[in-house]
Amino acid sequence: MEKKKVAIPLVCHGHSRPVVDLFYSPITPDGFFLISASKDSSPMLRNGETGDWIGTFEGHKGAVWSSCLDTNALRAASASADFSAKLWDALTGDELHSFEHKHIVRACAFSEDTHLLLTGGVEKILRIFDLNRLDAPPREVDNSPGSIRTLAWLHSDQTILSSCTDTNGVRLWDLRSGKIVQTLETKSPVTSAEVSQDDRYITTADGSTVKFWDANHFGLVKSYNMPCNVESASLEPKHGNKFIAGGEDMWVHVFDFHTGEEIGCNKGHHGPVHCVGFSPGGESYASGSEDGTIRIWQTGPVTHVENDPLPGNGPSGKVKAVADEVARKIESGLHIGREGKTGEREKATDA
Repeated sequence: MEKKKVAIPLVCHGHSRPVVDLFYSPITPDGFFLISASKDSSPMLRNGETGDWIGTFEGHKGAVWSSCLDTNALRAASASADFSAKLWDALTGDELHSFEHKHIVRACAFSEDTHLLLTGGVEKILRIFDLNRLDAPPREVDNSPGSIRTLAWLHSDQTILSSCTDTNGVRLWDLRSGKIVQTLETKSPVTSAEVSQDDRYITTADGSTVKFWDANHFGLVKSYNMPCNVESASLEPKHGNKFIAGGEDMWVHVFDFHTGEEIGCNKGHHGPVHCVGFSPGGESYASGSEDGTIRIWQTGPVTHVENDPLPGNGPSGKVKAVADEVARKIESGLHIGREGKTGEREKATDA
């Protein structure tokens, strides 16, 4: 096999335990952002383009399994093993509210209109919180067949998608009736489920298979066998011509959407890959691993002259202007409890 150029990612340090979830915000006037959930109990916010660390949300007392940003990247939410989901101000890092649960919370998701927060976990109950009335009790939908692992909204917040830790398939719930209207059948529990940016496809990872479903008629469009068990998969958002998958072999694989042929393989993580996701513009994608790092990979071919410095996760050129603007906005400061540990925008010099 001919020798391929080695892709050199931006390496984002800071988490002291495995990174288990990554979420990109849509593109906002201030750029786009990446939030990561980790078993170290402290979600981190980064500039999505440069990987620059912006701040750490502090307050959970157990592993954080899921984190997300609202459409405008003004608020963040996190789901934790401490039996709570928290709502945060993404500009200051302040905790706005803590939604108490009776067991581990595994997943959370903002509605597209930003008014609702959906949570689920070991209790097997979907909870929908009204963010305009934080103290009001949530709406509860309690006939999930198993412990909830992933959640997503689709159809302009009219449908909820959920998968379970120990039950195969993906369930689609009608928000109005609270009933399951469709089940997407899989042979293993679904560990990641993503709705494409244009609402056309649902991308799922189960066992060693990645599947693409029609998000409107729910038919299976494509199913591809992977080289190993994969935990997460993501479809390129702009052209939809490639997808990525990561799992137990520690590599981030790139595949052709139309043929399933592997067209790239990124090596660098030192532990299983738990989560992958494309940036909103599709120009890069991120992976989070058991090794505690996040790696941001460029979608296009990256060529490096031997003597060129390796890329760090510090801003440059036009990106720097955006990053500086964001930095000014958050000068009042997110709670930065681990300034030393996060390496203060540590430059990534390891391939």
